[in-house]
Amino acid sequence: MEHRINVSDLLPSELSEMNLLLGLEKKPALVDAEGNRTEIPDAIFQLLKAIVSKMKQGESLVLMPENETFTTQAAANFLGVSRQHLVDLIENGAIPFHKAGSHRRIYFKDLKAYAASRDKQRGEALDQLFGDIDKAGKYNSDYKGNDS
Repeated sequence: MEHRINVSDLLPSELSEMNLLLGLEKKPALVDAEGNRTEIPDAIFQLLKAIVSKMKQGESLVLMPENETFTTQAAANFLGVSRQHLVDLIENGAIPFHKAGSHRRIYFKDLKAYAASRDKQRGEALDQLFGDIDKAGKYNSDYKGNDS
């Protein structure tokens, strides 16, 4: 199965069908060749609408199961860090990994969990920093910047 969908590969008729999907209000359904109707659960329909919306914005999408495995280089690329830093993270236990032969592999779900935790910690640190700056009276909300 191809996991990559590129909006530029769609025909104009398919693009107009995307608009119809986004405008649906009633519960949609799949209909097979014999006319059997199966309603699409709302959670799946909302996901489809989100996908179509992103595609309309010209974004390419990658569909990936959470148990997809990444090499250390691919995992580092996903997180935006060096491969060595990623290796340090997995060896220090910050990110779970498993071995495929002699190679380390990381599940996508574990990368997402680490990224979410990292982003939460960053947000909390920024909130704390702003609080400290504001408490010290150093924050000037009227500052317009230097135009020169």
